Amino acid sequence: MKDIFRILIAPLVWFASFSAVYGLHGLLCGHEVSGVVLGLPLERAYLVAAYVCAIAVQVVLIVALYSSRLASPSPFVRFVSHATGWVGLIATIWSLVPVVFTTYCG
Repeated sequence: MKDIFRILIAPLVWFASFSAVYGLHGLLCGHEVSGVVLGLPLERAYLVAAYVCAIAVQVVLIVALYSSRLASPSPFVRFVSHATGWVGLIATIWSLVPVVFTTYCG
């Protein structure tokens, strides 16, 4: 059971972070939030902070998957969990980048 968890953790965290960031996007667009933080509108600052946090969580997962303490004894499971860890990181960066570069409300 631990091996399945090792393999699926990064894609599941990507799914959760994708849902959370776009849910935050919907909340921000649905409610009038105003202000400026570091020269950015408050809505953009929230979305960029969520994007950075999602990437940081994926990086921590990759580091954990490469650590000898949490690694699987099976070389196949180790390889697949490392691969899905990188896939989770790349998917997070790619699928959430629109919150940084596009308009946040239509």
